[in-house]
Amino acid sequence: MKASMFLAILLMAAVTFLTRWLPFAAFRPGQPIPKTIAYLGQVLPLAMMAMLVVYGLRSTDWLGSNHGLPELLALAVTGVIHGWKRNSLLSIGCGTLFYMVLVQQIFR
Repeated sequence: MKASMFLAILLMAAVTFLTRWLPFAAFRPGQPIPKTIAYLGQVLPLAMMAMLVVYGLRSTDWLGSNHGLPELLALAVTGVIHGWKRNSLLSIGCGTLFYMVLVQQIFR
């Protein structure tokens, strides 16, 4: 193994450990969470979902043969599942799976 690969793996492990350990060091048990952090905890998941929508639809060919229908259907499925279960991971996973089935089996 090259030294640069070993160094890269070591650096990634250190950064991963730091990001896992830092919240426990910054916020002691029993102390109230700062209002800024609580606010970010509320708005960042919604911002992440909005960024995923923009990223996913950025290269959609609206004038092509499908007119973005698979993307819109998958977006609708994702939205319905998220509204039903309120679970981001579940809704994104189901929407992605539904989209892949659409583009590989139905909209060839």
